[in-house]
Amino acid sequence: MLTEKQEEILEAVWSAGENERHSVGAVKKRCVIEFDAADLRELESKGLIVCNDDKILLTSDGNPQAEGIIRRHRLAEVMVSSILRLKAEDMKEVACKIEHGLLPEVEESICTLLGHPEICPDGKPIPKGKCCNKELRVVNNVVVSLSELKPSESGRITYIKPGSHSGLHQLIALGLNPGVQVTVHRDSPAFIIKFENTELALDKEIAKDIYVWKIGEN
Repeated sequence: MLTEKQEEILEAVWSAGENERHSVGAVKKRCVIEFDAADLRELESKGLIVCNDDKILLTSDGNPQAEGIIRRHRLAEVMVSSILRLKAEDMKEVACKIEHGLLPEVEESICTLLGHPEICPDGKPIPKGKCCNKELRVVNNVVVSLSELKPSESGRITYIKPGSHSGLHQLIALGLNPGVQVTVHRDSPAFIIKFENTELALDKEIAKDIYVWKIGEN
């Protein structure tokens, strides 16, 4: 498993490589977080990149990993811009949060729902997935609103559709990030969920805007 930082570095290496730029400076310019030589050595030890003088190149193992990360990020950008309708200045930040928590099954469902988009909002190509090659048209109805789950049922958060962007930040601050597994403790008289050793009461209207990948009962 890669850390979010490692994923961000691989994403930046891929992005720089799209423009035939492979220098450390070019990669750092495209990376949303700072990294140093130790971070690069760790990725190199995993066999994902090769550092040669001032160049960073993806290996045969690192290339598909980076491609998958880029695909999830750009799909997330399409989703937040077309479905959640967030402003351009908010899109990058929210898409970055979402990409790290997308499960492969959810990724395919979102891609299918969006009609297998080929480019993201800023015109960059979206790498194709298995669902694109199969031209899937039906989305499995397993991504549901958190409010639809019954007590003891669980789901993994895929995305949040807040009434305002500030609302999204509040939920993320509470730890309700994409990828987090939540279990409904009870739905009456208050809607209460459990996640990561935390018990939280949510307004039912807020729960309606949290979408999860349903994973069955505990």
